Amino acid sequence: MILLDTHVLVWMVSDSSQLSRPAFREMRKAEAKGELAIASITLWELALLYQRGRLRASGTIESSIRLILEKSHVRVIELTPEIAALTTAFPESYPKDPGDRLIGATARALGLSLVTQDERIRSSPLVRSIW
Repeated sequence: MILLDTHVLVWMVSDSSQLSRPAFREMRKAEAKGELAIASITLWELALLYQRGRLRASGTIESSIRLILEKSHVRVIELTPEIAALTTAFPESYPKDPGDRLIGATARALGLSLVTQDERIRSSPLVRSIW
């Protein structure tokens, strides 16, 4: 199973040309096995993107998020006490954004690789990444 960063999920359903070749290849393999996942915080980040007009909603924000989930067939990984605690274990060099920390901690807690373009996350030795 691999974990998708929020921007990767958006690109997957709207413009896969934004994805790197290695990321696209690994996502296709995982998709074929039903092993694509997102952290639950990604749902909130999507809602904010719709609210701020960075994504165009078709219907309500809720229905737009549900449509992305249907198109992508991702599994939503819920926040756990372990994941919450791991958000505090990143070094100062890791992004301070709570969403980035929760996504990274989700990958760490479950031993998953994270598909992300974010260089600050990719440079962390604590998170295995694909790009």
